[in-house]
Amino acid sequence: MPKALITGVTGQDGSYLTELLLSKGYEVHGITRSTEDLERSWVGRLFQDSTTYKKRLFFHPGDLSDPAGLRAMIDKSKPDEIYHLAAQSHVGRSFEDPEGTCEVTAMGTLRLLEIVRAMSKPAKFFHAASGEIFGDAQESPQTVDTPMAPVNPYGCAKAFATQMVQVYRRSFGIFASNGILYNHESPRRGENFVTKKICRAAAAIKLGKQNELLLGDTSAKRDWGHAKDYVRGMWLALQHEPPEDFIFATGELHSVQDVVEIAFASVELDWKNYVKQDPKLFRPTEAQCLVGDPSKAETVLGWKREFQFADIIREMTLAELEG
Repeated sequence: MPKALITGVTGQDGSYLTELLLSKGYEVHGITRSTEDLERSWVGRLFQDSTTYKKRLFFHPGDLSDPAGLRAMIDKSKPDEIYHLAAQSHVGRSFEDPEGTCEVTAMGTLRLLEIVRAMSKPAKFFHAASGEIFGDAQESPQTVDTPMAPVNPYGCAKAFATQMVQVYRRSFGIFASNGILYNHESPRRGENFVTKKICRAAAAIKLGKQNELLLGDTSAKRDWGHAKDYVRGMWLALQHEPPEDFIFATGELHSVQDVVEIAFASVELDWKNYVKQDPKLFRPTEAQCLVGDPSKAETVLGWKREFQFADIIREMTLAELEG
């Protein structure tokens, strides 16, 4: 039975990846901050499942700022594969706390790479990179060869982590791959992300629990896919030899305004009656035209996405409507 370790196990990607790996016969170990976090998280159902928990699924307290604790936990669990998903991944918050963002997102990755390098049998290592590393991209769509040009603290931290993965792969021969993930959504998306905010608001207004929705720049465009498709790409990346970097994206751009219109139409409301613009919600610097070229992942890994943009937004909105 192969063993996998997941950082960021309680989040959107971590929960979907846990379910995927369990379905493939893995023993899964997840790093979490506390039992209380587990019970309220997307893996809470699995945590309470006596047929799985402590049989093929194990959770360990851990912190990316504690290398000794991480090393001891990894030595004990002896994973064959490590999926590093944990990060401070909210762009807006990274402007408010750039130091904390870099500590978790950049230095946390470096600490894990050092632990993997010291293992007697180094685990395969997957790092969840981000399309934000390209920021002010000089070409579109972006490929794995596009120069990094981040425009926000989160993108800078991810660029450092992505490059360190490449350095450790080349210099120390460890099996380390970057999956450069563009925006990916689902009903499990965090509440502080704009897609979730919009879908939740549309449902709340339909139910009479909210009167209006305040947004920043609705002309901003992103390449949005589904988290289920992208975690499948993570697994495929670690099954491919030799280790390489891959972009997981849709190759399509959609605006925040598109999200608004689909979400409100999903609950049969006219968005014009409820959505207002708030200048205070504009970001200091906004990455433009970040759209990824997934052709390498499609050709080399046989990766193919199953979800379309409009279906994702409808699924998220109806999930909020149903509670």
